[in-house]
Amino acid sequence: MAVAGSLVKAAGVEGGRRQLPLKYTDIDYYVFTDASRFVSLGHSPYDRETYRYTPLLAWLLLPTTWSTIWFSFGKVLFAVGDVVAGWLIVLVLRDGGRGMSLERALKFASIWLLNPIVATISTRGSSEGLLAVMVIALLWAITKKKIGLAGLLLGLGVHFKIYPFIYAPSIIWWLDDEQIGSGTAKSKSTMKKGGNGLIGLAVNFFNGPRIKLALVSFTTFMSLNILMYSIYGHPFLQQTFLHHITRIDHRHNFSPYNTLLYLSSSQPTTTHSSLPKLESLAFIPQLFLSAIALPLLLAKKDLPSTMLAQTFAFVTFNKVCTSQYFLWYLCLLPFYLPNSSFLANGYYGIATLLLWVGTQGAWLQQAYNLEFLGISTFVPGLWVAALAFFGVNCWILGQMVADIGSGSKPINETRKDEKAKALGGQAIGKGRGKVVKI
Repeated sequence: MAVAGSLVKAAGVEGGRRQLPLKYTDIDYYVFTDASRFVSLGHSPYDRETYRYTPLLAWLLLPTTWSTIWFSFGKVLFAVGDVVAGWLIVLVLRDGGRGMSLERALKFASIWLLNPIVATISTRGSSEGLLAVMVIALLWAITKKKIGLAGLLLGLGVHFKIYPFIYAPSIIWWLDDEQIGSGTAKSKSTMKKGGNGLIGLAVNFFNGPRIKLALVSFTTFMSLNILMYSIYGHPFLQQTFLHHITRIDHRHNFSPYNTLLYLSSSQPTTTHSSLPKLESLAFIPQLFLSAIALPLLLAKKDLPSTMLAQTFAFVTFNKVCTSQYFLWYLCLLPFYLPNSSFLANGYYGIATLLLWVGTQGAWLQQAYNLEFLGISTFVPGLWVAALAFFGVNCWILGQMVADIGSGSKPINETRKDEKAKALGGQAIGKGRGKVVKI
């Protein structure tokens, strides 16, 4: 149903896109396809202004240059990516330490597969579905102890879109002797390599899987970068990586930095100051939370849920936050929700969802007045709405951290406990009050 729905939606919106009062196709999709056209003519994809992505994406969309019939090839590809990501979610929920039944796993995977936000963003022409495939495949590979494949996917993911690097600290921290199945030999190994002192702990930290993951991911990342640099030169580095450090995009930006970025974009580029701009420091709390604090505090308790919390923090505190970025954490939501407070208390969960949607809607209303009606709503309307949305996201992040930090039992262990209790009750009943050995 999810496959058919995605493909039908992609075909349907394409057929009616010329009749819509507002353009359905995202401007980014035109950027992608224009870049592919430049590549097909033997030029650089970076000849297309505002193309800020790896050349791999332009290469993938080369079929869109064959004829007008193939224009929507990328949209179909992205929609298929959504379905593949959903299938991988089911695999992780069933076999990645979650131990869910197929029926239950499909229900939680539907949070992604049947999500209108996901379907809309992908069929409008955003490539986030492909990134979701890489991230969930990385998680599946790690939970199945396929370290080489995980390193390959991590390196590819960071090359494709920078942010997956935040998962490296969590995965490295999670890959201790207990997780890789060598906990029984840990104490003997520690004694042989330097005892229980700092040197011994440091030596034992660098176990085989951690070293392998680091080497494979770094080699993959650098190999792709060297290849692209050898073909396209400095524009590849500038547009794919360096641009994101200094970007000041303020359109369609839910971040509370929105108004500040707008004011900065209007200043002459020749203006110099000895003090750094406030927006240039935005990465400090963002990276501290997503790449340091959350991995160290939570990764060993629940890796998939920690990856969700990391991504949620990264997007919430990013100086640029668009609707496409929501897909970065929505694909990880099915791993956290089963043991979350939002699901345990239905009213609490519904109230939180309404707040998230409501504050987002308030921002969109202000943005519509600004961008389509030409009404200046920067202050106080747009700024206050952005602060409200940011506040709700911080509250949700706090609840996530509390849930993961509480060390809730994985689903498979909970089900085993429930089964044992049920069997115990049946045994006592059959024994008519006598003690029955199970």
